[in-house]
Amino acid sequence: MEEQQKRMPRSLYGLRPNEILGSLGLQKAYQGKQIFAWLVRGAQSFAEMTDLPKALREELNALMPSLGSTSVIDQQIDETGATKLAIGLGDGAVVECVLLTDRTGKQTACLSSQVGCAMGCTFCRTGTMGLTRNLMANEIIEQFVHLRRIAPETSHIVFMGMGEPMANFAEVMQAIRFFHLPEAFDIGLRKITISTCGLIPGINQLAESGIPVKLAVSLVTADNNQRNTLMPVNTAFPLNDLKSALLRYQHTIGKRFTLEYVMLHDFNTDGFAADKLATFIRGFDVLVNLIPWNPAAELPWQTPSTKEINEFTQQLDILGVPYTRRFSRGRGINGACGQLAVPKNQIEEDN
Repeated sequence: MEEQQKRMPRSLYGLRPNEILGSLGLQKAYQGKQIFAWLVRGAQSFAEMTDLPKALREELNALMPSLGSTSVIDQQIDETGATKLAIGLGDGAVVECVLLTDRTGKQTACLSSQVGCAMGCTFCRTGTMGLTRNLMANEIIEQFVHLRRIAPETSHIVFMGMGEPMANFAEVMQAIRFFHLPEAFDIGLRKITISTCGLIPGINQLAESGIPVKLAVSLVTADNNQRNTLMPVNTAFPLNDLKSALLRYQHTIGKRFTLEYVMLHDFNTDGFAADKLATFIRGFDVLVNLIPWNPAAELPWQTPSTKEINEFTQQLDILGVPYTRRFSRGRGINGACGQLAVPKNQIEEDN
């Protein structure tokens, strides 16, 4: 029995029916398809898989009591309906993911790609954690499964949780391919967004892959000196290089992308910042997503006032910058953009 348990896979999520068949040592091909279908439906144990023979269910359940390698250890909901889950991983680490519902009822899963983050952006709570490790594809997929148990109609995915997706490119892309499978979740590629702080090698890889997911780039400011202060990545990949990479990306993919612009009080919301932004976006088919900074007590920034934001957007209107203003959901549970972080003592307690 013990030897058989050791041969069981860490997780069944992300495996195709034939891979499930081989991993579990089953002989009948249709059983791999049955188990796969139950996984997509959100089954949490073999005991739920009622179209499998009872004896087989009991045998598999004894060998592999959990179908995945993660579990929900905490759940919070705020007044906007946003739901944040803390997900415990097999090694005791913890990540967070968020379910967001917009005014039209569209439900989006905001997923993490790493435990913590190495990028060190000074306006982001996740950056205060440092990087523990990359997530495996199954750990990414399982976040979506946990969220989808709460909201089965979840139709969109954004990689805007903890971590830099482009620094974990292979596992993120493996998860995306699984999400897109018609027999799995059948999520359209244009309903999936990868957000990056500006890692040019990852942007190049995405262009070369030809996979037309949406791209969002966290710009925050179009001034090199300011961006060096905010985002260490800019010292390695300054704005001129980033613009060249984005022009190549857009030429290759042929799709509009988004620039994420976190507005920081008295820093990047004046006429100078508007002029720099207008200059940077020349030549792009792009939409600028304006995001008022979401508060984090341990960080030194402030959210701009409504007056400050209105004056900034008036400048953008004059300069012809296409933009949208994001309404932040999840603030009440530290689940909004830039607010995800797991305290070290929580990880220690869960260990």
